[in-house]
Amino acid sequence: MAATMIQLIGFMFSTLGLFLICAACALDMWQVQDRSFTLVTSVYTFSGLWHSCVASAYGSTQCRPFYTILGLPGTFQAVRALMIVGIVLGAIGILISICSLKCIRMGAMEDGVKANMTLTAGIMFIVAGICGISGASVYANQIVSSFMMTTYNPQMGGMGGMGGMGGMGGMGGNLAPRYTFGPALFVAWVGGAVLLLGGVLKCLAFKGLMPEKSRYNAVAYKAPPQNQHMYEDSRAEDDRREKHFV
Repeated sequence: MAATMIQLIGFMFSTLGLFLICAACALDMWQVQDRSFTLVTSVYTFSGLWHSCVASAYGSTQCRPFYTILGLPGTFQAVRALMIVGIVLGAIGILISICSLKCIRMGAMEDGVKANMTLTAGIMFIVAGICGISGASVYANQIVSSFMMTTYNPQMGGMGGMGGMGGMGGMGGNLAPRYTFGPALFVAWVGGAVLLLGGVLKCLAFKGLMPEKSRYNAVAYKAPPQNQHMYEDSRAEDDRREKHFV
């Protein structure tokens, strides 16, 4: 019963983690312009894995996708790949987990097969969670590096963040925008951690779901030789009596 509960809780955590990773991958606010040193604060920029956007304090937002792949940094493409791999592995793990639940009967599937499927899904969830955390961490590292290296340039705006976006002009000169962590980064971190926790719970449930092997070994009974002779003598005596009566 305890193993079944752990399996179910791990499935719920894994489903929640996969949802958070998918939401983080779809959100555009992975990096947001830091407006601490910007004179014009009514307009700011932010970007995600698929779009770069400009928003204003009046609520209007304009976004455009990244039309090129070759022009993007290699680390940016690596983050995309990690998030996609995490989502694919998590989705496959969810399908395997549904089939391995104890409350679902699928034909004559044995408990040992379901336990192995639970372990497989748990390993996939762990790898998917690591991919999500790694992708968000790589992106955050690039934001920190860009934030520390961004300097004032009176001639032209610099490049800030990972998306390769141009700087927004300030008043009295151009100040390259610096970017800070967006809410999508935290969603990706939390989703990866929850997915990792769900995978660990699934692996812990594996041992409890495995059927216990019986220690009783069946042995074929064989009559002792003396009993066999007595049985043969009795049969012979019965045959003689039948012939006598006949």
